[in-house]
Amino acid sequence: MKKNLLLAAIAAATLLPGFTSCSNDDDDNNSNNNQVTDENVVADDASAIALVNGIYSHWQPLSSSFTFIIESNSNKLISFEGEENEPGPVVSRFEQEPTTWYQIKIFNHLFLGIVQANEAIATVEDSYKAGKVTQSGYNAAVGKAKFLRGLAYLKLAQLWGEVPVVTEEGGSTTERQSINTVFNQIISDLTTAESLLKDYDGDPRIPSKQAAQGILARAYLVWGDNPLSSAEVAAIANSQTDPEFTTTPSRLEKAVEYADKVISSGKLKLASDYSKLFGREYESNKLGDNEHLFTIAHDGDNYDAQGNHQTHCSWTFPFQNGENGSTLTENHTEVADDDLYDNWYAEFPNDKRLAKTYFTKLTNPEDGFTYTYYSPIYTPINGKGVDQSYEDAENLEISYNSIDRIEIRYAEVLLTKAEALVQLGRNSEAAEPFNQLRTRAGIATVSAPTFEQIKREWDYEFTYEQFDLLNRYRWKDLISSIKEVSTYKHFDDSYATAGATGKDGSTVSAFFAKVYKHLHAKYDNVRGKHYRQPIPTGLSGEDLGITPQNPGY
Repeated sequence: MKKNLLLAAIAAATLLPGFTSCSNDDDDNNSNNNQVTDENVVADDASAIALVNGIYSHWQPLSSSFTFIIESNSNKLISFEGEENEPGPVVSRFEQEPTTWYQIKIFNHLFLGIVQANEAIATVEDSYKAGKVTQSGYNAAVGKAKFLRGLAYLKLAQLWGEVPVVTEEGGSTTERQSINTVFNQIISDLTTAESLLKDYDGDPRIPSKQAAQGILARAYLVWGDNPLSSAEVAAIANSQTDPEFTTTPSRLEKAVEYADKVISSGKLKLASDYSKLFGREYESNKLGDNEHLFTIAHDGDNYDAQGNHQTHCSWTFPFQNGENGSTLTENHTEVADDDLYDNWYAEFPNDKRLAKTYFTKLTNPEDGFTYTYYSPIYTPINGKGVDQSYEDAENLEISYNSIDRIEIRYAEVLLTKAEALVQLGRNSEAAEPFNQLRTRAGIATVSAPTFEQIKREWDYEFTYEQFDLLNRYRWKDLISSIKEVSTYKHFDDSYATAGATGKDGSTVSAFFAKVYKHLHAKYDNVRGKHYRQPIPTGLSGEDLGITPQNPGY
């Protein structure tokens, strides 16, 4: 394959500028260690698999970075990662630009992974034709490479819309393709992966036939909800008006079909205990409950391309904050307000997921004190970011960063099927997969879920699991969802200034004055252009040559 600007960025990856807080931990020191070169000759099945496994070096640095776009660009999360001009807070306030680090990092690493997948596929195919690789080795290696490439293109299409499409057979690295062209490539890659990969065997770190089917169900649901074209985004780029929600039923039918393939395989099931899904002792199906369908493996900062900093970012200063804290220090990611917990509790106080999604009280096993995370002291803690396999809140993962990231679990397959059925007007059929989630959560089942109930179930089941913004793009309600922050307690003007008296009678701390600032920035800044992320620069600031820029940036 011809070399290109994206591939050239590999050599510059070790020269990336440093950032504070989580970004400082995000240095990509290993991003060029496993690249394919002309000297990498695949001699057997093992070397074919090893070659493809190098693609993961571009997925591992993104495990926590996705949160800084997908959750911070929502009404649920605020980023206090360093100074207010640093990338996390900038995205939190809907002020991202082509030079914002998280956009640069995610876009470039997804494309670098695609480039590496292309070269790996071509190399393995040559070795297979030369008789060096068996059919089994070819299937495993090429199936995995096409699975990862299809997933990368899906992430790119969801966040950036029209993007260049390049495969082992060629294509331009600068010419943006239509949404349908990108999705046709996604479907092609994932259906090929489905045909080549083996059945799920209980290890979600290895892409399986059912993992490909699950991502296909996701892809058809996204495509079925008619992603906006660049022209449609341009029409609303500077407004605070959401576009019309439309669907393509034939694609939604395919989402149901692929979800059914996973379900009927009998290989997956919901874990009986929701609380045992998140944490080092529960990761990657260690309990054998078969809910984790595909995960990105992490062994920590010193072992893989980059550790998973979800825990570090949401639980940076665990016991400096809260009721018994010695000082007030801002975590890198913060729950946007108490109301996210309060509103859920008011609707379903017995939902078993609530206490694992938002921590309001935790006991420190070292000093025996109970720490309260709730105003006027603090906001609740993002529980999904804390290693829940530790008793109480002892959390060594703040330093280790070794928890695997869940890309897809069986619960998503069930809810994808339910949503597609509801969008097709088959609400009563949606009840069975929908109610499986509610039964595990211990809340009331329904005979025919509504679209609004489906939307809320995504919130209940997957809060802080890197879905929120992507769902808002699908449902075409990004702007109206962000406007909901105006109902939050700390949106009130009485919290604008540290030292003032808030409407609850408390003295406003600098922390809540900053919460106020971010809530108002979200409300004021969100525009139609935010249905897309800006096409960024390369990892070293170079122009990637991809034009035109997304509308409004």
